[in-house]
Amino acid sequence: MLSPVVDDDGAPFWEYAALGELRVQACAAPDCGRLRFPPRPCCPHCHSFDSEWRRMSGRGRIWSYVLPHPPLLPDYAAQAPYNAVVVELVEDPLIRLVGNVVAEPDAPLDSVDPARLRIGARVQVAFTEVDGVNVPRWLLERA
Repeated sequence: MLSPVVDDDGAPFWEYAALGELRVQACAAPDCGRLRFPPRPCCPHCHSFDSEWRRMSGRGRIWSYVLPHPPLLPDYAAQAPYNAVVVELVEDPLIRLVGNVVAEPDAPLDSVDPARLRIGARVQVAFTEVDGVNVPRWLLERA
């Protein structure tokens, strides 16, 4: 699995992930308050430089997914078939995070049968450590 690249704008995301919290940057301007991801210094809506990190519920829906054939990166070949998903958060469907659906937080990337994936499926975030960094993964919610 690839380790995330942590930059100044995104560092708080990873600091909260280390605590098991999914937080998203939000504009702190009184007349805006919109969420934004990926993190950046300036609000794309009102152009304010004021920001805060809001805790999310960790719930979302699969917006899109792919099963790479063949895996493009050699480190992933042994884990195939695996999924890569884009999840829209329930707090704001325009906030989308990329990850993998797994059977449990520390499970291998191929732990969910690809036939169980569908657009709109409800998921819940879970965190696991990869190379010393807690990364978000997604668990299918029971219907």
